[in-house]
Amino acid sequence: MSYAADVKKELTGLLVHNGNAKAELSALMRMNGVSTLGFDQTVSVRTENAAIARRIYTLLTQNYADIIVEVTVADHNHISQHKSYGVLLKTQVNEVMADLGVDPFGLHPEIPSRILNQVDKRRSFLRGAFLAAGSVNSPEKANYHLEIYTSHEELAEQLLIIMKEFNLPAKITDRAGGYIVYLKRAEKIVDFLSTIGATQTMLRFEDIRMMRDMRNSVNRMTNAEMANIQKTADAANKQVQQILFIANAIGDLDLLPPKIRDIAKARLEFPDDSLSELGDRLDISKSGANHRMRKLKELAQMIKDGAIYDLSKL
Repeated sequence: MSYAADVKKELTGLLVHNGNAKAELSALMRMNGVSTLGFDQTVSVRTENAAIARRIYTLLTQNYADIIVEVTVADHNHISQHKSYGVLLKTQVNEVMADLGVDPFGLHPEIPSRILNQVDKRRSFLRGAFLAAGSVNSPEKANYHLEIYTSHEELAEQLLIIMKEFNLPAKITDRAGGYIVYLKRAEKIVDFLSTIGATQTMLRFEDIRMMRDMRNSVNRMTNAEMANIQKTADAANKQVQQILFIANAIGDLDLLPPKIRDIAKARLEFPDDSLSELGDRLDISKSGANHRMRKLKELAQMIKDGAIYDLSKL
């Protein structure tokens, strides 16, 4: 089961009451599949998620007395066992749809104020919208992404406003003839899941995200350390080659001034040391060791250039 499916499974198990239930149901009915008003005065809502179909059925029967609701199952592909579920409202259609503020034809996507006039109702509406048309990437994936799809631009804008009320800086983009309201930042996805009541899967998201971030941080530190080690090794190797070149040119490193001689011999004896470590061996600072190495480099260059040099002045 995918992470998004786990989130929806948790959400469909939440208990909601009265206006909060109707706010969630309003979102489920307007956004989940296609709601159509037929000649027989029925409304059918389709979903590929059995738990969501049960959720719609339960919310309808709990909030509206004496209605007739049926759940149907359609098998579209016998090989893949792909199924869809329909929730068929057969009685009191106009009354229920009007109470939920849902236009069965989808011509008026605006949400009545009474559906969203309380904070908990707005949370419930977001929950229903996510259940109906939302998805979220697993936190184990490389990119964090949560989205809700709607075919109506006005509804996308309304979702954006509701989410921003909860400090969720969502954005809108168009895709495949519809509109996507989405979040990219991991911490805001966590906040969204908390807002709609997906506490357990939110905590799981946060745990995985923290482990990923820690692992990435360790990897960055390790890579940086390896790069520094390689850089130090390359520099030390160049210094060794320069010193050997100087020794061959002047015949004996003992001809060098004592301070320069000592650093040259120390480098040959300890080719893997950093400048700081060489400095510690000679009881001088890193900057002092660097200064002496620079003198050796200048001497090697003068020898290569055939320039006149005075060892005593190093």
